Amino acid sequence: HEQLLKMMEERMMDVEQKLRLVKRLLQDKVNQLKEQLSKNTKADAMVKDLYVENAQLLKALEMTEQRQRTAEKKNYLLEEKIANLNRIVKNLASPSFN
Repeated sequence: HEQLLKMMEERMMDVEQKLRLVKRLLQDKVNQLKEQLSKNTKADAMVKDLYVENAQLLKALEMTEQRQRTAEKKNYLLEEKIANLNRIVKNLASPSFN
């Protein structure tokens, strides 16, 4: 009977030791997952910030492209006016040379 009791005690101690080991392993895993969650939260915030910054940059690019198109149109109109003025000056100067 004592031998059976001793075996039961040894088994209980073995089970308790295994339970402590499992508890330590689970706690390590919990800590690892908490750290990963923290990293993921930071990464998510960075992605959101980049998304907002990208939208702002796209808006600025669109405005810059619109300004460029406007400037090119004005430049074209000015070149046409210069060509017309040169033609007028040439026509005015031609009769005076004759």
